[in-house]
Amino acid sequence: MKWRLRMMMLFEYAIWGAWYVTVGTWLGKTLHFSGTEIGAVAGTTAIGAMISPLFVGLLADRLFDTRRVLAILHVIGAVLLVVAAQQSSFGILYTTLLAYSLCYMPTLALTTSLAMRHIHDPQEEFSAIRVFGTIGWIVVGLIVGALGVEATSSPLHLAAGLSIVMAVYCFTLPSTPPLANQQRFTMRHALPLESLHLLRDRSMAVFALASFLICIPLQFYYAFTNLFLNEVGVVNAAGKMTGGQMSELLCMLLIPWFFRRLGVKYMLAVGMLAWVIRYAMFAFGGTGDLMWMLWLGIILHGICFDFFFVVGQIYIDREAPFALRAATQGLITFLTYGLGMFVGSWLSGVVVDTYSSTNAQGVTTHDWHAIWMIAGACAAVVLVLFVLLFKDRKATATEAVPRPT
Repeated sequence: MKWRLRMMMLFEYAIWGAWYVTVGTWLGKTLHFSGTEIGAVAGTTAIGAMISPLFVGLLADRLFDTRRVLAILHVIGAVLLVVAAQQSSFGILYTTLLAYSLCYMPTLALTTSLAMRHIHDPQEEFSAIRVFGTIGWIVVGLIVGALGVEATSSPLHLAAGLSIVMAVYCFTLPSTPPLANQQRFTMRHALPLESLHLLRDRSMAVFALASFLICIPLQFYYAFTNLFLNEVGVVNAAGKMTGGQMSELLCMLLIPWFFRRLGVKYMLAVGMLAWVIRYAMFAFGGTGDLMWMLWLGIILHGICFDFFFVVGQIYIDREAPFALRAATQGLITFLTYGLGMFVGSWLSGVVVDTYSSTNAQGVTTHDWHAIWMIAGACAAVVLVLFVLLFKDRKATATEAVPRPT
C-alpha cells in the first residue's frame, strides 16, 4: 500500500516540477514577457488553487471516489499543457495555463487526503510517502537541466506526458470512496463553510493567516529564481535548483524526529526563518567566490518547504474532523497555493519590473539585490507575527479517523 502511495506522489509532483520551475525563463528570455506578465503566468496556479480545490475536495468527501477524480483531471490537464506549449502571445498562453491550473491544483489536496486515508499514523508515516513527490521533482529537474531546454516550451510537453502516466496510474490506487457519502449534497457544500468554523480557534486562525502571508514572498522564489540564476551566469540552473529538493528529502525523513522534539509551533517558525535566510543569501550571493551563498539559499529549500508546508498538512489532519479533512486541506491549499501565491505573483511581478532596466540593444537586467531583500523582509514580518501569536494546543480532532488494519 505505501509503495503505491509513494509512486502516486512521485508522478504528482514530477508533473509540476517539469514545467513550473523554468517557465519564467522561457517567458522572459525567449518570449520576452515583462516581469508582471511572468508573475501573472506563474500566478495561474494560484487562481486554480483558489477556485477549484475546495469544490473538488468536497466532491471527493461526499460524492466520488478520489482516484477517479484524479484520473479525469490529469487527462484534461495533459491536453491543455500541449496546447499551451504552442502559444507565444500572452493572452492565449495565460488563458490556457489558467484552465490547466484549474485542473491540476485540486490534485495536490486530493493526493494528500487520499494518502492520509490509507495509513495508520500520518504524523509518523506521511513524510516517508510525501518524500517521493520530492524525488519526482528532482528527477524531472535534472532531466530538464541536462537537456538544456529551460528557455523552451519542451518542459510543458514533458509535463503533459507525465500527466497521462499519472492518469493511468490512478486506477491502480486503492479505492477511496467519500467519507461523507451519506450526507445529501447541496450547493453550500461547494463552499468551504464547514471548514471555516475551524478558524474560530485562535491557533488555527493564526496558522491559516501565516500560511497565507508566507506564500506572498514564496512566489518570488518560484516565479523568478531560475531567471535570476540564469541572468547572473549560473550554468545548468535547473539542475542546480534540484539541490533544494535533495535537501528536502533529508528534511522530510527527519520530520518525525523533529516533530517529537520541537512540536508544531517551532517547526513552522524554523521553516519561515529559513525563507528569511534564503533571500538574504540570494541578495548578497553571486557566481565565483560568492557561489556558496547561492548554493546555501538553494539548499535551504528543504527546511523552507518541509518545516512549513508538510508540517502544516499534518497539523490540519490532526485538527480537522475526519469527514472534513479533504475539504480542510483544500481550504489551506486555497490560502497558500491560492490566495497567498496570487498576491505574491502580482507583487513579485511589480517588484521585478520596478527594479529592471532595458538597454539600447533590448537586453533586460534586474537589480536582484533589491528584489530579494524585499522578499526577505516580507518573510521576516510573517515570522515575527507567527511566533508572537501562535500556540499549539497539541489537541486531536474531535472525531477519530478510521485507519486501515
